[in-house]
Amino acid sequence: MTPHLHRAQPYVLALFRIVVGGLFACHGAASVFGVLGGGSIAAGTWPGWYAAVIQLAGGILVALGLGTRLAALVSSGSMAYAYFTVHQSHALLPLQNGGEPSAVFCWVFLLLVFTGPGALALDNLLTARTPDRQDRDHTQEQSSPVAV
Repeated sequence: MTPHLHRAQPYVLALFRIVVGGLFACHGAASVFGVLGGGSIAAGTWPGWYAAVIQLAGGILVALGLGTRLAALVSSGSMAYAYFTVHQSHALLPLQNGGEPSAVFCWVFLLLVFTGPGALALDNLLTARTPDRQDRDHTQEQSSPVAV
């Protein structure tokens, strides 16, 4: 069963990225545009409006798999900031201070920084290897003294 799981891993990671990015973008859209049951935040209001823009843009980029690692890093940092400046002062634990979404999004996006976008990402199209680059990389791998 393990080989089947390994083959599915990039696609499951892609589905995870798309769902999480979409949910994050919805939070941003609710705050920026006042849609989806959210109230809009006045443009330029610190830090709420900027956080909402990061949520909207970061969520869209992560869902598309475009600049995934950078978008996920900025999104993770935004959620860490939200947790420690907005929620932590009310109580220690996320369950007590209402900071569960911030904490979960922070760690989920940090995970995507390290795992990358998986399959079905626009990043993969942009970094497609040309034949010349494949030959050069293959030559470097053969001359490397350490096999991985």
